[in-house]
Amino acid sequence: MPFPAFENQKEHPLTKIMEKHFRVFATCDIGEAINLLRERGYEVEVYPHPEAPPKSFIIEKVRSGIDGLITTLRDQIDAEIFEAGKGHLKVVAQYAVGFDNINRGDANRYKIPFTNTADVLTEATAEFAFFMMGELARRMWTAEHLTRENNWGYWHPYLPFLGDEVTGKTVAVIGTGRIGLAFIKKCVGFDMNILCYDPAYQNHEFVKSIQEMLDLRHARGLVKERPWIKYVSFEDAVRQADFVSVHVPLLRKGESDTPTYHLFNEHTLGDMKSTAYLINTSRGPVIDEAALARALRENWIAGAALDVYEKEPLPPDSPLRDPVIADRCRLMPHFASAARITRLSPDPDRGMAGRCVQGLRDVLEGHCGGDVTKMPYVVNKEAFAR
Repeated sequence: MPFPAFENQKEHPLTKIMEKHFRVFATCDIGEAINLLRERGYEVEVYPHPEAPPKSFIIEKVRSGIDGLITTLRDQIDAEIFEAGKGHLKVVAQYAVGFDNINRGDANRYKIPFTNTADVLTEATAEFAFFMMGELARRMWTAEHLTRENNWGYWHPYLPFLGDEVTGKTVAVIGTGRIGLAFIKKCVGFDMNILCYDPAYQNHEFVKSIQEMLDLRHARGLVKERPWIKYVSFEDAVRQADFVSVHVPLLRKGESDTPTYHLFNEHTLGDMKSTAYLINTSRGPVIDEAALARALRENWIAGAALDVYEKEPLPPDSPLRDPVIADRCRLMPHFASAARITRLSPDPDRGMAGRCVQGLRDVLEGHCGGDVTKMPYVVNKEAFAR
């Protein structure tokens, strides 16, 4: 809808916003969404290299008087940053759904709102987790290497190896937030039985709807055996599942009554079936990587596929790089949300870039009547509650 005519263009509401000269520094290029800011008169500087800028460089830029800072998971944002921006930094806009890199307590003390890009990467991450499960179970990486390296010398019913079917198996979904629920929807099409575990909230209405869908598929003869879905304890989930897919936030001791740091360790990995597979697209430190490498070497479990790590990028000396376990351990470069629309769309309802920019604008332009607690993408609303 066009703006109404104004006798004096200075009275135009957009003109009033444009008169406010905002300066923004982005630690990473997030594509065309940056131009949305420039078109509104923002002065935006983007770090020109693909690697993360040194923290000292970010501090220098913040100290120069910027109003907004666009960050990624690889940038450590804490009191040093907020102190450098004291008096002028108004918002940190995180280009990610997670914000482990941002010290929430420091942000609250300095009264700096920070935003994230929840929701828009839900489906992309869930489908990637599902694809990883299939690639791992059917041994696609191993099979392709067999062909590419010209070691496919004959056809045989079970040599040199077999994979495992996904259809009809039991999957444990650890964490039933947005991504966990989206993952469950994808499992329905493969007639899987679904064990759900979430320490914070159990979405029984969603589970009821999924069961109704599974029942209908069975009643209409689309599947011979009736699949099921239910909430269970963590112990029952890991012990009974053929596949375990992890979708929890990273919570350390003292941050929650149910911490997730090293949730998968020697004890819990030892509880899994020897034929089971582990998939993690949540946060790296949820899994004790040394314990996982041992579990794979000693065949406690059948395999694992990871997209996140305790330290990123994955160090050269990581035990997960052991050639002995290479055929059973798929390693991805924090890639789950790496789809074109999800990562780069300037539309805040479709892309991380658009939502990141929208969160930044909400704060700087005083949307929602200037009430930070009503801005949808602000994470630390508690610091501004009246």
